Order: sequence, then structure tokens, then C-alpha cells
Amino acid sequence: MIYVLSDIHGSRRRFDSVMEQIGLRADDTLYVLGDVIDRHPDGIAILQELRAMPNVRLLPGNHEYMMLQALDRPYAAHSILARYAYRDAIRRWYRNGGEVTHASVRRMTPDARQELFRFLRQLPAQISLEAGGTRFRLVHAAPRELYSVYRDGFTSEQEFQVWYRMRPDEALPGSMTVVFGHTPTMYFQKGQTLRIWRSGRMIGIDCGSGFPDTPVRQLPYQGRLACLRLDDMAEFYSKEQADPDG
Repeated sequence: MIYVLSDIHGSRRRFDSVMEQIGLRADDTLYVLGDVIDRHPDGIAILQELRAMPNVRLLPGNHEYMMLQALDRPYAAHSILARYAYRDAIRRWYRNGGEVTHASVRRMTPDARQELFRFLRQLPAQISLEAGGTRFRLVHAAPRELYSVYRDGFTSEQEFQVWYRMRPDEALPGSMTVVFGHTPTMYFQKGQTLRIWRSGRMIGIDCGSGFPDTPVRQLPYQGRLACLRLDDMAEFYSKEQADPDG
């Protein structure tokens, strides 16, 4: 069986809840479409766990991209411009929930940190596969074919693929069904409890695992981690306190 999930955002409870439900076997494959880290505290631990699993394939998300921009660049100590670049990269990452991840990275040895960064740098930005008679394109945010259309404002194809937010009426290239994370599905559909969103050849699976465990007044949506089995399109969701499905 082939499973896809995205945007874990360091939530150990939600991650363990989904993994227990799908019961991943040795002959299954799990694709994780980025944003394993940030917002909740266990992103680095989950990332390292996924790395060690032979039947897991990872794609980078914009949060892994921000971490590498902040921590895996040569900032010359004597250069004022370099120090400003480092400061700006850190601030951007922290604004997006990276401070809790940085605390974990600081506890790693230099060798372990560089090994992790090398692993993240070589990840593919998209993967194509077939399951259940359907051809799928797996991406974090957007397929590379759209870069030529929306390249303004992005410094590279990689930045575009992890940051661009697809619209519900996006004109997709080719004939593949695109499965993506990055944009919480509340932007595509109504409802307090977020669900996997499907429309034509687009499937959004970011159901807000980065949201707080308990809904707050300023964020009325019930976030959770979602997983989609591509063979039969079965949906799995982390168990939440206010989950109407149980």
C-alpha cells in the first residue's frame, strides 16, 4: 500500500496517532511531503525517525527550506551584509514557528547536524508514481511545471515548489493528479474540522497539524494530521479531543 501525509509540524501525538492507525508494513511505502518540523517541539526527532525507516520517502517543505536558509549557509563573521542575511533568515524562520526546532538543533552534535542538512539538501522536490490506476504527482506546495507561469517573486525553482500556494481553480499541467500539502484545507472548504480536500486533479492533505492541540478563540478550526492511502483513497486522521469521528 502507498500512503501520503504532509505537514506533521513536530506534533508527536498526532504523528503517533496516524502511524498507529495505518499500521505501516515492510512492503508499504509512506511518502511525507515536507514540513515535518516547526510549531510543535518534536520535529527533529520525528524527522530523524523517518530518515531511519527504509520504506519512507521524504520531500522538503518550506519549513525545512527555511531551516537550511538560516543554519546551513556560509555567513562570514566579518561581513556586515552576511550578518544581516543571517539575522533576517533566523527571524523569518522564527516567525513561522522555527524557534522550537532551533532549540533541538542546538542539542545535536556538529557532525549530526551537518549529516541531517546534507540529507535534506538532496531530497527531491517532487515524485511521480502510479497507484490504484491513477498517476499521481506528489509535491509539498506546487509542481515545477507551474514555475514558468508564476516565477516572479521567487528566487529559484526550489523556492517556488515549497512556497507557492495553489488556488482551487489552478490550471494544472499534464494529466497527473497532484497531491500537495503546505496550504491548510480550510482555505479550500468550509467546516471547523479540517478534512482532505479533493477537486478535479487536486488533492490537498494539510489538515492543520501545525495548529494548537486545543482550538483557541483566534483559531476556530480544529487541526489534525491527515494521511491518504492512494491505492483506495482511504483517509486517516489523528484522534483529537473534539473529533466528531471519534
